[in-house]
Amino acid sequence: MAKIRHRRDARDRGWLRDRGGAADSSEVRSAVLRFLAIGVITLGAVLIPVYAWIHGQAEHRALAEAILRTHQLADFTVGPLLDRDVLAGDASAISRVDAGLRPWMADGSLVRVKIWSGDGKILYSDSADLIGDTYPLPAWSPDLLSGGREHAWLGQPNGLDTVNEAAAGELVEINVRATDAAGWPVIFEAYFDDEAVQDAQSRLMLDVLPVLVVSLVVLQLAQLIPAIGLARRIQAGQTSRRRLVQHAIVASDFERRRIARELHDEVIQDLAGLSYALEAEERHGANERRALTGQARGILLRNLRTLRAITTELYPPDLERLGLNEALRRLLDHVADTGIVVHSELSPDVPSDKDRIAVLYRVAREALANVVKHSRASVVDLVITGDAVTTSLSIRDNGRGFDPAAAAPGGHLGLRIMRDTVQMTEGSLSITSAVGEGTTVLVRIRRA
Repeated sequence: MAKIRHRRDARDRGWLRDRGGAADSSEVRSAVLRFLAIGVITLGAVLIPVYAWIHGQAEHRALAEAILRTHQLADFTVGPLLDRDVLAGDASAISRVDAGLRPWMADGSLVRVKIWSGDGKILYSDSADLIGDTYPLPAWSPDLLSGGREHAWLGQPNGLDTVNEAAAGELVEINVRATDAAGWPVIFEAYFDDEAVQDAQSRLMLDVLPVLVVSLVVLQLAQLIPAIGLARRIQAGQTSRRRLVQHAIVASDFERRRIARELHDEVIQDLAGLSYALEAEERHGANERRALTGQARGILLRNLRTLRAITTELYPPDLERLGLNEALRRLLDHVADTGIVVHSELSPDVPSDKDRIAVLYRVAREALANVVKHSRASVVDLVITGDAVTTSLSIRDNGRGFDPAAAAPGGHLGLRIMRDTVQMTEGSLSITSAVGEGTTVLVRIRRA
């Protein structure tokens, strides 16, 4: 007799209540929520770059307007007043320029004005303390003085000549080419409040974003209705499939019981009667036929034992009466009778739902039958574990294994059928194997 060991591992866990039919509606609800979540993420993924684009476009437009305004100021207001007296620092001449700028600066949008010579000297500024100071010019200054492109920038002033402007926060800095009264090129620098940029951004946002958001929301809602319908159809298909599998299992059990009854009541009884007749013939028959009669009786008795074992497999035990652990112990006893060493960890804290108990028993029976018939294993381990959510059954052998990617060997068809049975109880069944490394069957089902 092979060695068999049962190690009991009791666990006190709480069980989840099986929602039954409510699980189907929960699947639809989950699918709809996932669709809505994806829609929100998509909406955000679209709006973020659109917002960045609007922000950039508004800034570009505001800077273009500021450049145009600066040109008007330099060409028509200040430029004609830049005569020799202003360049010489005459106070009355500078006052005339101040008077010309005063209407532009009255509303606060124009913060500062500076006029630079080509050598970095401030020829004029509305801040009189800067007039006559010299600072290094930026690298783009020569190109601007020779008729190049204007320079526009939005940010916090941080140059040596911008100490007075730094307290104003972010400003729009515009540099354009101008000419003094004598026609000499100078750099006209103007600082504007950034409110114009913010206003342009706000206007563009109000023009574009509401239409875009409404369009995307309508699109998502238009897709939601068919998505719900599709989820319901998929759920209905899954429900129908589970019912078909359940009916197939019930029909299979019924047919197993019918065949077992017919074998027991007809064939086994007739063969048992024949064995008695052969025994009588062996005892009282002619001496020359006793050896042959005994041999025939031995073959008949072996076949009777085989048929009784088949009948036992066909007619499963009363699981509600025995309990899952006891039923599994009987299965393991039959495996141990074949010479395979059996190790087990059985927990008394197993599912109470009869359907789930039946599923675990069927998988164990099928897997252990495959171990005996096909695996050529010397050791098999059966372990039941559980937590508050799931119950797991693991059956692992050290047999020859097989390649899961190749066609499944004979006997594994039953496990493929059992996969559907397990899924019917919101569970999963996996078969892990490799040639020469044994096979592991793992089933997980939700607690009832």
